[in-house]
Amino acid sequence: MIKNFLHVNDLSKNQINEIFDIASWIKNKFYSDENYLPFKNKTMSMIFAKPSARTRVSFETGFYRLGGHALYLGPNDIGIGKRESVSDIANVLSRFNDIIMARLFDHEHILELAENSSVPVINGLTDFNHPCQIVADIFTILEHRKTLDDLKVTYVGDGNNIVHSWFELASIIPMEFVCACPKGFEPDQKLFDQALKSGLSKISITNDPEFGVKDADVIYTDVWASMGQKEEALERRKIFEPFQVNKNMIDLALEDVLFMHCLPAERGVEVTDEVCDSKNSIIFDQAENRMHAQNAIMLKLMHNKYNDFTIL
Repeated sequence: MIKNFLHVNDLSKNQINEIFDIASWIKNKFYSDENYLPFKNKTMSMIFAKPSARTRVSFETGFYRLGGHALYLGPNDIGIGKRESVSDIANVLSRFNDIIMARLFDHEHILELAENSSVPVINGLTDFNHPCQIVADIFTILEHRKTLDDLKVTYVGDGNNIVHSWFELASIIPMEFVCACPKGFEPDQKLFDQALKSGLSKISITNDPEFGVKDADVIYTDVWASMGQKEEALERRKIFEPFQVNKNMIDLALEDVLFMHCLPAERGVEVTDEVCDSKNSIIFDQAENRMHAQNAIMLKLMHNKYNDFTIL
């Protein structure tokens, strides 16, 4: 039974399959406009040290549509780890709220928040990983492919927090995962080694994007310069130019390859308009499923904690 959701591999294979089932179930309820309000009279604090449109809208809308009230705390409202200690924030908010979601820079802060909170804590992103995004991504892939068997995912671009969460996923769901990135921009070596050690998936890192995408079922990319790296953007564009996802790259993969991007996209930079708007692109299904996957995670955590509503 999990209390918090901080890393993808906090879940077992059975638990992530249960999350898929709940996400599909709750998504169907939303589309049928069924009145299901398990979070009635419950509140969630959303801590945003890092601003984000999709994370805020998906969590706030999802929690509201399940009957609850989500409170936004922006960088000027709460100076986590600066104006007030992380442990004090955790203790105070868990006296007021039933669940906490935090989108932070420092991964140590999310760990400390969870350690000191008496209510469930969800990692909405840190500089180290992005677990909610990857659960939504793999749920979206499952919706489109109907199976996760014989899956090859190639990530093209910076070896960032998205890649780290794919490594975490590859340690619980078997797949082939390739990270194609420029030299000097590889993902965390320790996490790569841990994923390899699990022995469940075929995982590799290459500096050759054309080799990496060969026979891929999914090509995934992200911005080349994340928040806090914008001063490096022009230099990165020169280095990453061969890693742009364009029609030539798509043609190297399987004919029915799926294109994914966690958004926001810098069209014409890491990916072309032609690819974003192609029949291969599932970026908006992926974005929508952030809400459904996160709702499933919240339902599971809240059910484990309070057990005052039914799911499935």
